[in-house]
Amino acid sequence: MNNRLVLIDGNSIAYRAFFALPLLSNDKGVYTNAVYGFTTMLLKVLENHNPSHMLVAFDKGKKTFRHETYASYKGTRQKTPSELSEQLPMLHDLLASFDIAVDQQDLYEADDLIGTYARLAEAEGYDIDIITGDKDLLQLVSEKITVHLTRKGITEMDSYDIEALYERYALQPEQIIDLKALMGDSSDNIPGVPGVGEKTALKLLAQFSTVAGVYDHLDEVSGKKLKEKLADHRSDAEMSRKLVTINTDAPINKALKELSYASFEPNKVGEVFKEFGFKSLLERIGSEEAEEESSQSDIDVEVELLTADVKKAALQSPAAIVIELPQENYHTSPILGMGIANDNGVFFASPEVIEGSKELQDWLASDDEKVVYHAKKAWVSLKWKGLSLNGVTFDAYMASYLINPGETNHELSDVASRHAVGKVRTDESIYGKGAKFTVPPVDTLAQFVGEKAVVLRELHPLLAKELKARDMDMLFEELEFPLAAILSQMEFQGVDVNAESLKSMGQELEKTLAKVEAEIHELADVEFNINSPKQLGEILFDKLNLPVMKKTKTGYSTSADVLEKLEDKHPIIEKILLYRQLGKLNSTYIEGLLKSISDKTGKIHTRFNQALTQTGRLSSIDPNLQNIPIRLEEGRKIRKAFVPSEPDWVLLSADYSQIELRVLAHISEDEKLIEAFKKGEDIHTQTAMEVFKVEADDVTGNMRRQAKAVNFGIVYGISDYGLSQSLGITRKEAGQFIERYLESYPGVKRYMESVVEQARKDGYVTTLMNRRRYLPDINSRQFNQRSFAERTAMNTPIQGTGADIIKQAMIRLNDELKKKGARARVLLQVHDELIIETPKEELAWLETIVPSVMEQAMALDVPLKVDLSSGSTWYDAK
Repeated sequence: MNNRLVLIDGNSIAYRAFFALPLLSNDKGVYTNAVYGFTTMLLKVLENHNPSHMLVAFDKGKKTFRHETYASYKGTRQKTPSELSEQLPMLHDLLASFDIAVDQQDLYEADDLIGTYARLAEAEGYDIDIITGDKDLLQLVSEKITVHLTRKGITEMDSYDIEALYERYALQPEQIIDLKALMGDSSDNIPGVPGVGEKTALKLLAQFSTVAGVYDHLDEVSGKKLKEKLADHRSDAEMSRKLVTINTDAPINKALKELSYASFEPNKVGEVFKEFGFKSLLERIGSEEAEEESSQSDIDVEVELLTADVKKAALQSPAAIVIELPQENYHTSPILGMGIANDNGVFFASPEVIEGSKELQDWLASDDEKVVYHAKKAWVSLKWKGLSLNGVTFDAYMASYLINPGETNHELSDVASRHAVGKVRTDESIYGKGAKFTVPPVDTLAQFVGEKAVVLRELHPLLAKELKARDMDMLFEELEFPLAAILSQMEFQGVDVNAESLKSMGQELEKTLAKVEAEIHELADVEFNINSPKQLGEILFDKLNLPVMKKTKTGYSTSADVLEKLEDKHPIIEKILLYRQLGKLNSTYIEGLLKSISDKTGKIHTRFNQALTQTGRLSSIDPNLQNIPIRLEEGRKIRKAFVPSEPDWVLLSADYSQIELRVLAHISEDEKLIEAFKKGEDIHTQTAMEVFKVEADDVTGNMRRQAKAVNFGIVYGISDYGLSQSLGITRKEAGQFIERYLESYPGVKRYMESVVEQARKDGYVTTLMNRRRYLPDINSRQFNQRSFAERTAMNTPIQGTGADIIKQAMIRLNDELKKKGARARVLLQVHDELIIETPKEELAWLETIVPSVMEQAMALDVPLKVDLSSGSTWYDAK
């Protein structure tokens, strides 16, 4: 059996983890982000490398033997943030729980210890993996030593053996020392030769191999200035070479046999995870703590099983009720039971009791006050049973989402944990997961669902109080909660689909795909599997000699972004992109939609996720009807299959025009934008006039296209790079375009600056209806994280307000339809568009009332505008 030693650069990984993750803290207020990031890296390393020996090396003190050579070594480094330094002792506790050896030595750095252990192990025939974020360690690469450099945080890595190192730098491992000597390293205050960067250093080494070689042949160096810099800073280069050379003969504490590593004890590690608050990692290590955490409850209640002769005590108001539907698709999953908690006790009704007790059904349909968890789910699931649920006054699921929009899990056990009302067992601990899903005996089920009802009852006042404290009680009561009822009607109603039409489209697509495939093979002059990235890469880059944009571990990259950059290089690329688009249309949309048609109704019953996006936008799943592609005509044609559910009915599309730009005009208070919208001018032409300083008649199509890109891009905080990619112009041109735009619309510039400043102060931004989005990275030290948070701060009040407006419009339109007693009904919401089905005789009235309601959904300083169209299919209504 081969020995494999994994050496981890402790300080480097901890530092990277700290800056890669938001400043997390556990329930004791102790910062944990560096330890958490380090732990996720460690678990991945253990899974991927299966070490027989292991060690983590740390720096011990600030002063090292290198300071004797250069007193200013690392002199420019900022002091380690206290939030990070206080986590380092926790790292040692973590490693002790894993039984992983640790070493650190006075006057030596972690690099030197790693280098020493690596060379010792290499001499003994070990395979060695070094995990670090420091490129200096690449000098250690050998036939037996691989260096893995972290990227994208700390869990993704680039691996360098001799071949990979040469491919990346065209250098041998020992030349990394010369590379760093010439270019220096600002993070360690290593001077190098001023003005010599990586590109120049690599060029010099390709010609002269080493620093000594450069100075032996200085007269042969091209470029007078470069030659002078090299001559003037020879001593710096030679000193830098000493500083970056890893000492592979450092004093170490342990013999190789002491680094032996078998595995960790899950329960021992689990105790530390529990102490640190890493509950999400407990299950990953198979700790009994995880099973105990998920399968234990501290809710001590006695649950009474109801019979068909339901006790009046159970049917009291107010009550908290839980309709138990653990499987995600509540349109098809059976109701497993219902928990009720009120002043008289805790009760459980089985499916037989729910469907057989008229007394219980009447109570559910009554206006008696009820608190629920996930109202939409409860309404829809009961409707499928022919039952009604009325009197609902509060939905803990929606409240939790509004209070914590950044959380991805709003399962009742998680909500209870976040609000400290008790420990509820998870659904998975009761039912199992995936193929292992089983319904437990009725006593177990009754106890579990009863506990949920008790916790729900306790959560109600806490969540209501938090909504009020955040000024979101009106958002909940007047927007999200009433909208849930409307969405439940839309989901239950479903959308009629002509299956035969879809099948016919699928057959046409198959023919088109075959035709495009033949054209690709003709252009390649050979038949090959277009869906095989390997074969496609060989055709494009070996046979057709197209420029290689990106490589992967398995060969050439043929991803969409790569192909798009090659589109003007060969006609085959356009055909391949079309082939992929058509293939996705066929598999995802034609076949996917056919599978989604209900056997019961012949319709598609999508589910609208109301608690997913942080902007408040709705999403659609099973199937996603909001993402049917419409750029290709073949994609648009799919909408022809969506038809009214009754004869002599039509579909009406009502689409907000440029809603986000209108919201931007209102929020930014920019006078020119407001005036343009008030006058009904074409905003893209107006922007082109402002930016290019021309009259309306002189605005070309290309000018308007560029103005349109920047108009919509500004809403999303677009960068010069992003705009350059979108328009195919240089980054400099894009930057100038954005600058001229902001000069033309100073109100927009003021808004962008002020909203970011406000976010830095508050930690969140709000929509006009007080929806909050928290931005934990707004003050991050990491540029990328901070920049993303800043763009999000600019965009969320605009996009979120747009989402709030269409939700408000849906509620008011529903009220109008009820008031009129209309048969027309809203079927779908697709971003800024509502799809309504209506009898033809109600169409004229709708064409008046729909735009009136939608355009008055929220009072802005600019008018809202709605475009209408109708037809016998969704395609015809666009």
